[in-house]
Amino acid sequence: MEELTHTRHNHLIDPNLTIWGWEIPVYLFLGGFVAGMMILSGVIYLRRRNQPGATVVFILPYISLILLSLGMLALFIDLEHKLYTWRLYLTFKPLSPMSWGAWILLLVYPVLILKILINPFFLFRDVAPISKFYKFLNASADRKNFIAYANIVIGAMLGAYTGILLSALGARPLWNSGILWLLFLVSGLSGAAAFIHLIAPDKGEREMMAKTDNYLLAGELFVIAFFLTSLLSSSAVHIQAATILLSGAYAPSFWGFVIIAGIIIPLIIQSLAVSHKVKHTPIAPLMVIAGGLILRFVIVYAGQLSGY
Repeated sequence: MEELTHTRHNHLIDPNLTIWGWEIPVYLFLGGFVAGMMILSGVIYLRRRNQPGATVVFILPYISLILLSLGMLALFIDLEHKLYTWRLYLTFKPLSPMSWGAWILLLVYPVLILKILINPFFLFRDVAPISKFYKFLNASADRKNFIAYANIVIGAMLGAYTGILLSALGARPLWNSGILWLLFLVSGLSGAAAFIHLIAPDKGEREMMAKTDNYLLAGELFVIAFFLTSLLSSSAVHIQAATILLSGAYAPSFWGFVIIAGIIIPLIIQSLAVSHKVKHTPIAPLMVIAGGLILRFVIVYAGQLSGY
């Protein structure tokens, strides 16, 4: 299992080398982004399923399938033993994050497809044999509710996994934190809420997602503070790892692009928008999404500079 899941950068444990490129941060971002959309689409469906204006919930599964496939492609490009990836699915190791991730990703696709099939605007609903299955799923409210709940649960597992994947690598003190999974999950939710705010055709949905994202951005600030505090109150190597973000090589990117441009400024803009003091603008959600992507790059790259 370990030989298979090593990337081409198999000298990962050397703390003096910065070796991961763009593929892993992009994969982590898209995985968390899709996880956030799965959770929010499930919640929106359960809350607004009887409201015809709730159309964004039916768009998200299509977008999620495309983005997750792009993330999987980025991960595949980074793998060293590409031809043996299928061996991950011949076994399950409860103590291996990669094993958990492989099986979670295998569950995501059918859950998203089921979400598409409860879409009343599904174009192929009259095509045999899809039509029979479509009618079977949509004949029961309980079945549709179950699919929405499945999206929430599997999405939460996917979002948490993106952080657990890094935190399991104990050779990197910056990553070796029990808070990282929560940070990536909240960040993914925030990015998804911002995206829905950006594309939702219904004014009520945009308003709801802007308010939701404000809570998530505030929560993300709290989790980041908790993450850094846990590092600063730990061993010397963990304090040094936190310093890389706070005042070291990645401090300008962390403070400038993640904290200020990615969280604080859009939080202010969206707070003014939901209180109807300014108009809703695409600038704020775009800043949130960009900040989430930069967060993954900063954490991945800065983590490779930390070591024992």
